[in-house]
Amino acid sequence: MKLILAIVSNDDANKVQKALVKERFFSTRLATTGGFLRAGNVTFLIGVNDEKVPQALEIIEAHSKKRTKLVPNTIVNEFGSFSALPIEVEVGGATVFVVNVDQFVKI
Repeated sequence: MKLILAIVSNDDANKVQKALVKERFFSTRLATTGGFLRAGNVTFLIGVNDEKVPQALEIIEAHSKKRTKLVPNTIVNEFGSFSALPIEVEVGGATVFVVNVDQFVKI
């Protein structure tokens, strides 16, 4: 048995969750915050049998889209003045960890 930890953008979370439920994958959804952009994410905890891992990963990949976003970038120069030049960063997609589970108990 495996535990899939999938960190997905808030923008994609509902689509991922609906697709997982449709294919009978049961998950726990946690609201989380990313460290880089401090943007909202969702972390899914999904327990699956080993042979179902590829199918779960396909679902997550199909519904987690990467996109670019302009974010402010504050710069302080030697005169103490501030400049907010936006920079383009890639957001979205999913970060997924698949770990072995020694024991699973549902109480």
